[in-house]
Amino acid sequence: MFAPYLTQRRDRFLSLIGKKPVIMGILNVTPDSFSDGGKFLTPKAAMEHGKQLAADGADIIDVGVESTRPGHTPIAAEEELARLEPMLGALTNSLDIPFSIDTSKARVARRAAELGVSVVNDVWGFQKDPAMADTVAEAGLAAVLMHNRDGIDSSLDIVADMRHFFDRSLQLADGAGIPRARLILDPGIGFGKNRAQNYAALANLAALKDYGLPILVGVSRKSLLAEKGAAPDDFTLIRTIAANLAAARNGAAIFRVHDPAEHIAAFKVFDAIAR
Repeated sequence: MFAPYLTQRRDRFLSLIGKKPVIMGILNVTPDSFSDGGKFLTPKAAMEHGKQLAADGADIIDVGVESTRPGHTPIAAEEELARLEPMLGALTNSLDIPFSIDTSKARVARRAAELGVSVVNDVWGFQKDPAMADTVAEAGLAAVLMHNRDGIDSSLDIVADMRHFFDRSLQLADGAGIPRARLILDPGIGFGKNRAQNYAALANLAALKDYGLPILVGVSRKSLLAEKGAAPDDFTLIRTIAANLAAARNGAAIFRVHDPAEHIAAFKVFDAIAR
């Protein structure tokens, strides 16, 4: 079970949803993430970047120690833990902000909860590790359930596929006894989808509205934002902000980004106009 202050952080994060665009800052402690791999591998660098994300206004910091970019090399739980142990506890103790752990491994999620995270961000929506749902329930964590596929099938109706996937993930969550109030859905932009399917997922977020759960979108710096035929790294900050504003219009509530300050500024204008 959570320490009381971690329960408070979890509930603080959840209480923001629907009141404002919630900003999840990205901290990749990886050598091979697509845009910032290797930058924050040392505990000192990770700490400094975590502090900067908080100073820039992030509502929660998502820590990842295994790259999930297309073509990534999976790593064992032992290696994830070796990357986490030197820095995660120091981060959660020094910053009064909720943290999430980007992992699909129950063992890593359990240890991260012991080190102070409040949320599991599972890119396989409880469907990769059969122990994940029970681990989240036992630790009292909130969870992001992301849609994913082992490969791309261009013939799919991607919205129907997302719904089928989420039905299964929510069945697993219900079986473990996780309250729906602690669950968030993520359409998995850039995961197991071609360019057209990624754009269709973003355009049809409202098709997930009947689940009654918040939607998180993670498009930050992804190559699908580049012009067709452009270099894969032609994603630019303005493209990310444009995609997130469109996602907000379509119903997204939480935004996983590398650049919190710029998004907060953009959302202030967006919110003023929307109101």
